[in-house]
Amino acid sequence: MERVCFTMRLKPERVDEYLIAHETVWPDMLDALRDTGWRGYSLFIDREAALVVGYLETDDFEGAVAAMNERDVNARWQETMAGFFAEEAAPDSTMRRLDEYFHLP
Repeated sequence: MERVCFTMRLKPERVDEYLIAHETVWPDMLDALRDTGWRGYSLFIDREAALVVGYLETDDFEGAVAAMNERDVNARWQETMAGFFAEEAAPDSTMRRLDEYFHLP
């Protein structure tokens, strides 16, 4: 199992709207995440820095990302979320994976 942590940058003026959008994540998006191996998936926010920190556990992160990229619901979700992010790219392509250097089991 891999523990994966990543960051993404939001547009500071859109942080509140971004959080509201996540109050009602589409059920088919949640199903797609589960079906493609995203477990224990959490998103955290540093509002002042407009920084999203994500964490998940999966058997194969690259495979889980690739499987999500094949899902129509993911394409629709990414299009909906694109305006919230600082970079002009598909939000899921802006994830910057962090290296784990310590873990206390």
